[in-house]
Amino acid sequence: MPLVLISGFPSAGKTTRARQLHDLFASAIANSSDPRTNRLKVHLINDQTLGVSRAVYHTARAEKDARAEEYSAVKRVLSRDDVVIADGLNYIKGFRYQLYCEAKAVQTTSCVVHIGTPVEKCRQINKRLLQDEHQDGGYEEEDFENLIFRYEEPNGMTRWDSPLFTVLDEDETPPFDQIWEALVGSDGKAKVVRPNQATVLKPATEQNYLYELDKTTSDILAQVMAYQKDHEGEGGGEISVPDVEKPIELPASPMTLPQLQRIRRQFITLNRQHSFTKARIKEIFVDYLNSQFEG
Repeated sequence: MPLVLISGFPSAGKTTRARQLHDLFASAIANSSDPRTNRLKVHLINDQTLGVSRAVYHTARAEKDARAEEYSAVKRVLSRDDVVIADGLNYIKGFRYQLYCEAKAVQTTSCVVHIGTPVEKCRQINKRLLQDEHQDGGYEEEDFENLIFRYEEPNGMTRWDSPLFTVLDEDETPPFDQIWEALVGSDGKAKVVRPNQATVLKPATEQNYLYELDKTTSDILAQVMAYQKDHEGEGGGEISVPDVEKPIELPASPMTLPQLQRIRRQFITLNRQHSFTKARIKEIFVDYLNSQFEG
């Protein structure tokens, strides 16, 4: 059943909205006359339930470990009979894409709920939380500003952020009826999500698969860097990859090697055990690059 990804600035009120959604889902399930719906269980996963301190956002390594812990916790309970509310910053679009792939792999729906509290109000709330030792503390000021700077806002035009629901500061509750309709449906029929080739997790059986995965993705990055060097200052552009129908569509701002390497590492992590053939690595990696360049 559905994966609900909460996203928003630090101290935006994400946990309050996540708890509202948890209670609304639980109530809808309890009051439903549909046996399929009655089987559902609701899980709320966030830093508090995982015992993760806000201090993890002070270093890149600790933050990465905390993100991995959230990812593992979601993956453990994600199934067709569970509603999973992933309450967190979820500010990196690549991380949202990973969780979208996990939902699609188990053939369940997903959505993103963006908590649209203005940054200045978040800043005020965070300062108040830091000063109140009786409440759940806020983020250290340096960490807060850094997270605001790095926040990658959800974009409903991309498939991994769609459907996208925005909750404004003045809204009493999230738009639960629309979320329920999009994820569960109201016609008594289960919503079916068909996995694509890049999200069906099966052991790779071809010899030297991991070597080809590493080499092919590395060669394509080299092609991107070479193109950008030859077209310095132009921005954008298309790169044709041999044996791949669709070209790589570069963003307007040139990609640095560290940015490209990060995307490549994410792709390898996602596809280390996938069952597509070595011949399709190029095609699927090009599609993944284009998905990361969107927005």
